[in-house]
Formats: sequence, structure tokens, C-alpha cells
Amino acid sequence: MAMESIYKEVMEINAMDDMGKRRDAAAAFFKKLNHMDLPAHFNWAEEILEGFHAKERGDQPAIVWANMDTGDERQYTYKQLAAEGNRCLNFLRKNGIEQGQNMYMMIPIVPETWFATLACLKGGLINVPTATSMTVRELQFRFENYAPDSIVAEETAADAIDEALAATGAKPKIKIVLGEKDGWVSYSDLSGESDTAEGAKIKKDDVIICFFTSGTTGLAKQVGHSAASYPLGHLSTAVMIGIRPGEIHHNLSAPGWAKWAWSSFFAPLNVGAAVAGFHFTALNPKTYLDYVSKYKVATFCAPPTAWRAFVGLDLSQFDFSALRSSISAGEPLNPEVIQQWKKHTGTEIRDFYGQTESTAMIGNPPWMEGKMRFGSFGVPSFMYDITLADDEGNEITETEKTGHIVVRFDRWRAIGLFTEYIGNPEKMKEVFVNNFYYTGDRAYFDEDGYWWFVGRADDVIKSSDFRVGPFEVESALIEHPAVAEAAVVGSPDPKRYQLVKSFVILAPGYEPSRELALELFQHTINILAKFKIPRIIEFVTEVPKTISGKIRRIELREHEIIKKNKGADSGRHEYFYHEFPELSSKKKA
Repeated sequence: MAMESIYKEVMEINAMDDMGKRRDAAAAFFKKLNHMDLPAHFNWAEEILEGFHAKERGDQPAIVWANMDTGDERQYTYKQLAAEGNRCLNFLRKNGIEQGQNMYMMIPIVPETWFATLACLKGGLINVPTATSMTVRELQFRFENYAPDSIVAEETAADAIDEALAATGAKPKIKIVLGEKDGWVSYSDLSGESDTAEGAKIKKDDVIICFFTSGTTGLAKQVGHSAASYPLGHLSTAVMIGIRPGEIHHNLSAPGWAKWAWSSFFAPLNVGAAVAGFHFTALNPKTYLDYVSKYKVATFCAPPTAWRAFVGLDLSQFDFSALRSSISAGEPLNPEVIQQWKKHTGTEIRDFYGQTESTAMIGNPPWMEGKMRFGSFGVPSFMYDITLADDEGNEITETEKTGHIVVRFDRWRAIGLFTEYIGNPEKMKEVFVNNFYYTGDRAYFDEDGYWWFVGRADDVIKSSDFRVGPFEVESALIEHPAVAEAAVVGSPDPKRYQLVKSFVILAPGYEPSRELALELFQHTINILAKFKIPRIIEFVTEVPKTISGKIRRIELREHEIIKKNKGADSGRHEYFYHEFPELSSKKKA
């Protein structure tokens, strides 16, 4: 089977209106894909984007971009996107960058992000997406572990990069800047390059993308993806979202992290859709939805923090007539958010799950709309052979039993799974054990096959003899109207090892008080098993997060450890369960 026909088949599947037929067609397609012999070489940029899409829909928009701060707009067809990628690749080659060498990309949501990514994919260069928020120290860590051969960066990031380069002694062959900077080449100089380029001969297992993970659990790891694992593996993401050819897809995510590559690059461009990219300095929810309406976005992916902000607006003022699908990933959404969004848009927000190390693994595909269960993050993708394992490595077949989410690879190895932790064989041994890849996350499934996320394996709170997943406690808290966001961690305790502590961000109109803390304690008593009830509630204005909006519980845990070691006093708005005699008549541990 030619690679082009694989992508055509997914486009046909996503165009099906009958959801039962779509589900069956997707199951049959992935069964075939999971067991087929892939060609020894695969250059997605040359064969699919340029050789297929640019030929068949060359004049169709591929990138639709707007700057929310200035009102500037740019649009590129598939032919123009291919041409700009070639110009970038030719310039890199002219400056000595060869196949197998890397390119750090530290630029925001601008069209050049797509051009530079495409150049790497076609030339067989290893693309290293790097968030624009990286500090000098974080850059030093990266450069020490993986010295840059070339760099493309925004002007405001150039000083930090130069400082990190000087500190590490790294000397890239070329530094390209969006704008002007001494010692750097301006990206505008690339305009004189040829718009055609020969694609590299790339082996399907060659690493072409290196992500440094966001570091929620220790130092960042280098996740290597191959010429097949992302360009081909993200067919699972395209099917999970349900992106259709010719439609506008938008993802609220920043370059530098895997989610951007997932949903702003591979998933839509795999199926001949157009990607809408919106640049902004600070998120203004109303302005953002104005742009979603203006550009007729059909499939919209955003993190939970954004969805919560959106439903706080008067949604009746926006035109959502083009919107067909809404997708979320990362943290729990309370039912009220989903219900309010559906009331005004007609679409349910569908949750899904994956990692930097994978593509979409578990989720609520389009055929689940109307059948979803609040709190469940869906069902496994047909691309992955996913199951649960207990602490001894035995497969769990019982329902309602929490275990480690693992990908089984003795029957087939999921195409979307990463190739390696670059330069870290010890970590590889930790996660690949006895025909299982351990995701580091925990979950359970019910008798109807719905999966329920519990939390990171290292986020699980150990209180007395019980194990408490933060996700479930957070989900309970955000059902209360006063709670905008919640983050739950274990706080050190000499008697119980850890106490369940909740950091609570209040919704507008609510103020921290003893009375509100009591109300939240009582609220959780009515929802959770007694050993899961928060024993500490602290009202805060913000919690640490990754750039993609995920809560960095590791920082909160470390804060609690330091605080207890120093014997620090309670926070100004910190309340303890045992200090409320009103709760004495309630069931509690």
C-alpha cells in the first residue's frame, strides 16, 4: 500500500457522517495499519505534504494566521507552504547543515514556525521545539545535553540564547532571527532562496524530532520521535479529533511543546485541512472567541483553563455556526463547563489523552459525542494496544481497579510511540519492561469500557494505607460553583505520611473565608470516599503550570516539603479539616 493511499483513507473516514460506520471504518483501518509492513524510507514532507496535498489541493489554504495584538493577517496555500519550507531548507543546507543534524526552534505562533518545521522534516534534520519562555538556565541544560547545530529564534529570545551558548561553549553553524540582531542572520534573508528542494532519503526509524519534556517529574528528558512515529502516528490524533479536508482547525497551544506539533501541525496537515494560528501576548478570552468566529473554525482544541475562561463570557454574542467539534486535554473539566459550552455551540467538549512520547492514545472520538460520561477520558485509540498493569507488572482485567496505563507491544508496536529517550538508556529500561511501555500515569476502566484517569503514578497521594489520585479530588472540588481551578497534592504528615491538600483558585465573586472553606469540606464529604476528602484547603490566586496549561504538582509538593521542614506557619488563607468542629458529625477518617 502506497503511503499516499493511507492518508486518503483517513480523509475518507473523517468525512463520514454516519458515526457508526465511521467507528467501524476506523477500527478496520488501524487494524490494517498496525500490522502492515512500512516502507524502509519515508519522507512525509516530500511524499505527503508536497507530493500529495500540494498537488491535489495546492491552491487551498494550509495556514491561516492572525496577530491578535496588531490585527495583521497572513495566509498560505499548500503550494506556498511547501515553497517556504524549501526556501528555509535550502538556506540551512547552504550554511552547512546536513541530514541528521539538529535545529532548535524558539519562535512563537507565526507562519515561520510551520516553515522551519517543514524544512526539518524534508531535509531529515532533527527539529528541537523550544518554548519561548525558556530561561538561560533551562537553555544551558539543553545545550549541554544536546548542542545546537542551528537555531531559529524570535528577536526577544536571542540574548538568552547567546548567554546560554557562551556559558556552554556551544557553537551552532547558523543562527537565524525573526527580526534583526547582531551576530544573527535575519529570517528575511531566506526570501531569495529557491522554492524547490530535493528531499532527504530518510529511514522510517530515523529520529526527526527531539522534545525536551516539560519537566513535571524531575529534569527534562529528550524524547525522540521518528520519521514514522509523528508524521504517520498522528493519524490517530486526526481521527480522534475528526478533522476534515478543507475545514479550518485551530489549536490553542504554543510552539515548543508536543501539543503544538500534535494539533497545529501534523493532525490537520495530514488530512488536507487548514490550520488557523492566532498570535497573542496575553490571552483575552473574548478576543480569542471573536477570532474563532471570524475565521470559521470547525474543530477547536483548547486546554481546560481556556474552556473555563470561555464559559464565563456571554457566549450568545459569538457566531459558532461553523464549529463542529470541541476538544480538550490535560486536566479535568467540570460538567457545568461542558454543559454551558454545548448550550451555546451545540458541541460537547471531548476529552482525550496522550503524551510527549506518543500521539492520541485514549479519548472520546467523534462517535462518542452524546455517549460520553463526565469525568471519563474515553476509550483507547485503535492504533494502541493499551491495558493496565499492577505494581508487579501483571495485566489487570478487573473493572474499577486502578493500575498503571501501559502500551502492550508484543502483538504490535504502536506506530505513534516514540523511538527513544535520547542518550538515556537507563530511563528506557525503566519504562520498557516485559513487553509493556509504562506511561507513568494511572487509571481504571469500568464495566462498559470507559476509562477514568487517576493521576501521575508519582502524583498519587499516600495517606495512611490509602492511595488517593489527585484528579478525582480536583474533579470533585471544581463541581462547586465557587471553585474555578483546583490542584491537589500530598502534604507531609508525621502520622499519615501525607495529607490530601487542595490549592483552590476561586471563581469571580468569591472571597477566601472560613465559611467557604467549611462549605468546600462539606461539599467533598458528599462526593468522595472519606479517605479522599481534603484535609487542608488553601485559597490561592494561581498555581504553577506548564506552558500547555498542565498543573505542575511537583512544584506544589516541593513547596509543602520545604514548608514543613522549616516549620513555617500556616498560610493566610489555609484551613485545616480538624479545626472545624462543625464537621465532627460527618463521616470522616
